[in-house]
Amino acid sequence: MAEMSVQDVLQAAIKAALEGHAPLADGVTGIFEAPPVRSAPPYAVIGESLFTDWGAKALSGREARVAVMLHDIGERPARLRALVGAAEDAMAAMPRVLGEGWAVASIVMLRSRIVREGEARWIGTSEYRLRMLRSEL
Repeated sequence: MAEMSVQDVLQAAIKAALEGHAPLADGVTGIFEAPPVRSAPPYAVIGESLFTDWGAKALSGREARVAVMLHDIGERPARLRALVGAAEDAMAAMPRVLGEGWAVASIVMLRSRIVREGEARWIGTSEYRLRMLRSEL
């Protein structure tokens, strides 16, 4: 079986962390890795990560920036605020061992905001910085 890329490993780990966190998973209709063609709000989308090198000497490392976006409808974003908080909790609790030799050294939530997108449509976006190291074992 072919080795997974660091991008695939991280995407799978984030999706598993969000799906495994009951307050979030029970509150959305789905958690997607790309904007869904059809899905009723509220739902979550994991954005594609931006990677840079974060290695040192004999250590292979990557820094990733990733956004988790929650989409909802309603007159006010009250439900969305709770879902954004649940997503942040899920990311903070994400297992540090990712697979394929990769492990998370740190997860930092950089910023979070909720914005109105059209009439009664809302998007809550939380952006994270993840630093990862790979063991060569």
